[in-house]
Amino acid sequence: MKLHELQTTEGSRQEHYRKGRGIGSGNGKTAGKGHKGQNARSGGGVALGFEGGQMPLWRRLPKRGFKNRDRIVYAVVNVSDLNRFDEGTVVTPALLKEVGLVSKEYHGLKVLGNGKLEKKLTVQANKFSKSAEEAIKNAGGSAEVI
Repeated sequence: MKLHELQTTEGSRQEHYRKGRGIGSGNGKTAGKGHKGQNARSGGGVALGFEGGQMPLWRRLPKRGFKNRDRIVYAVVNVSDLNRFDEGTVVTPALLKEVGLVSKEYHGLKVLGNGKLEKKLTVQANKFSKSAEEAIKNAGGSAEVI
């Protein structure tokens, strides 16, 4: 079978149904909307989630928690992940994104102190945990806050 020999299965494609195009179309006059009423009007129908005046489900269920719209999210990297760079490298958020250690920069980059750093690096980030800062300095590098 070749691409130019492909055909659709019989009955899988139906012609677009044109409502309100006269009696002969089988769906003329009221166009399947019946006679009068809310659903027959233009723009008619009920809002999403409306239950005919009954208290809607979304209002019956208890609401829990709070979502802070102003929260700050940091992209996180552990000190052990930085061992892949050569000694003396200046590690920036852009470099981490390029290498694939960070997928998105969010509101900034935070370096955490999980693991052990064995190379002397200059790390530039928005935030450092105390243990991360210690680990970088113990390895002979420097931690610069952007």
